[in-house]
Amino acid sequence: MSGPDPAADPEPSLLTRVLDALLREDVGGLRTRSAEVTRADGRWLVVPGPDGGGDALALPVTRDGFQCEDRARLPLLRREPTTYGAEPTTCGAEPTGARPAHCEDLTTCDAVLAALRERADAPDRAGFDAYAAECRQTLETMRLHDSVRDDTHHRLALAHGDDPAHWRGPLGALALDALAAFHDHPVYPTARGRAGLGECQLRAFAPEFLPAFRPRWVALPKDAVVAHGVTAHRVWPTPARLGLPELDRTHVALPVHPLTRAQELHEALREAGLADHAVLARRPHLDLRPTLSMRTGAVACDPYTHLKLPLATSTLGLLNRRTIKPGTLVDGAVCQRLLEAVIAREPRFEGVVLLADETAYAHAGHPLLAVLLRTLPAGLDDAAVVPLAALLAPAPGGRQVIDHLAGHWFGGDPLALLDAVLRPLFDWQTTLYGYGIALESHQQNVSVVLDRDDAGAVRVRLLLKDNDGPRVHTERLAATLGGPPPAFDDPRVLGADDDALAALFTTITVHLCAGAYAFGLARAGRVPLDAALAVVRDRLAEAIGRMPQKAGRALRARTLDAARLPVKAMVTAGTLRTKERSGAADINKHYTTGPNYLVRSARS
Repeated sequence: MSGPDPAADPEPSLLTRVLDALLREDVGGLRTRSAEVTRADGRWLVVPGPDGGGDALALPVTRDGFQCEDRARLPLLRREPTTYGAEPTTCGAEPTGARPAHCEDLTTCDAVLAALRERADAPDRAGFDAYAAECRQTLETMRLHDSVRDDTHHRLALAHGDDPAHWRGPLGALALDALAAFHDHPVYPTARGRAGLGECQLRAFAPEFLPAFRPRWVALPKDAVVAHGVTAHRVWPTPARLGLPELDRTHVALPVHPLTRAQELHEALREAGLADHAVLARRPHLDLRPTLSMRTGAVACDPYTHLKLPLATSTLGLLNRRTIKPGTLVDGAVCQRLLEAVIAREPRFEGVVLLADETAYAHAGHPLLAVLLRTLPAGLDDAAVVPLAALLAPAPGGRQVIDHLAGHWFGGDPLALLDAVLRPLFDWQTTLYGYGIALESHQQNVSVVLDRDDAGAVRVRLLLKDNDGPRVHTERLAATLGGPPPAFDDPRVLGADDDALAALFTTITVHLCAGAYAFGLARAGRVPLDAALAVVRDRLAEAIGRMPQKAGRALRARTLDAARLPVKAMVTAGTLRTKERSGAADINKHYTTGPNYLVRSARS
């Protein structure tokens, strides 16, 4: 299979995904204010003009079912007179795909968002401007990706071999991260854009370009830094090693991402009250290679060790800043200890669910003066460590990563691979739910670890990282683990009912880590959709069946038997509306609803 045509315009693809998201999140009433009209070329959703006057907006759609009943059929939104197409006989007279002269097809992200902006409340219009800019940034990145993808694939094949199924250990995981960076997020349409970063910066620091970089280091007074387990680590430099021997006894060094501008660093130091006490080392130190998150770098000489550094940019929404709130470092360590306690009580997960150690960190009380030191579990050198985000990404030669893995480990059957991954994934996540815990362990935060046991059988394990944003049912946790509630810094973590748990479980574990692959494989023509959904449904039902009865009934009612399922409203909460306007307490956990594709149909 040949690679993408560098001359092809990626905007139609981007616009289609943007329209899918706008429809799913009911922006401009595309879902709830529209009337369905059947025309010669298919179904359209028509939203009348404001107060019944002015132009209508019409979106061509086709049936879908993954988080929304419909998805965009064509990359356009049509502006048309409100009365046009009201009668089926009128539309039926058009040749397929024809556009009457009195209609206008909006075929760019700018034009579509401008049309919706006109209908938005005045306080929200700035959000539409911001999202239009986000689309333009993403479009530039997509064009850059199209121009370099073949070269990146060639370099990866030279370094690791042609077949990603043979890419091993933490270094192989970094190579798979690079493939994943070219692949679109299953829900957020402009995920490939990084706000405020141009081509030179992306080439120097984004994983898909295979760069290495060195952070700068700032020495801060020891009494101004909260440090747990970092300064004693083998990779951590002393001030003396950074050329500041006079500060060895009094200061500790914190890394600063090279993309942090001098003014941003100065402002952070001033806000932390450290401007007169900080000393910036003259030279950078420690080679890092970016992971999929970009702000996290693997130490080149020790890829089991990662440094997560604040970035003054945004991804997955203008409001989704990539800085590091000091409290999230605390919460990640607290959650890790909680997960370790569950594994200790559930021995079947010992050696099956692997946790990256994220208890080592440091901060100086500011989101730009913080660092997480992550250590991957030992013994991964001979295993394929595959981030879930890479499974559907194209690999060198054009086939998807999942096909390579299935060919090597599962007799060429990608559905068998999905089945093998979902068994431990659903078992683990439903067990946590029974304890009163739901994790934000999405595709970037979960890796499948594949190798063979002593008998030569395929072994499937899970590797988890970045568990700083869970939701915890305090009463159920107390009943299962005992003791007082964990001391999370973020008060939103703890709650007294299942609402937050079920929404997080469904939108992350079910939608992103299971449903996205069923629909993705089906759309790629790899497996029938009914068969893929049956695997998701059956594995989830089995896992729920192993839960304590009360918690299992509650989860089943909210997933397998629910009329509708919660769906992330990421564009609305992340960019289109302020928190005050959207009401989102957490922009990553703001929801609408969609159809339940887990319900077994008569055809199934």
